[in-house]
Amino acid sequence: MLEKEFKYYKEHQDELVARYKGKFLIIQDERVIAVYDTEMEAYSEAKKKFESGTFLIQQCLPGKNSYTQTFHSRVAFK
Repeated sequence: MLEKEFKYYKEHQDELVARYKGKFLIIQDERVIAVYDTEMEAYSEAKKKFESGTFLIQQCLPGKNSYTQTFHSRVAFK
């Protein structure tokens, strides 16, 4: 799931970091759809426009340490 988008990020990481360092990218179908300052802003906008599971939100940082996966749940605890 989202392998294509993550592969795109890794293959283009150097050029993306040069342009968007520190930003949060929405990647869909091997292209950057939008760029945001915060992860929450990126997620809020992406969920309005795209079906869940069809886009990747990736913070744009140099190096392999930026290759992390975070999974968010829609569960709320009271």
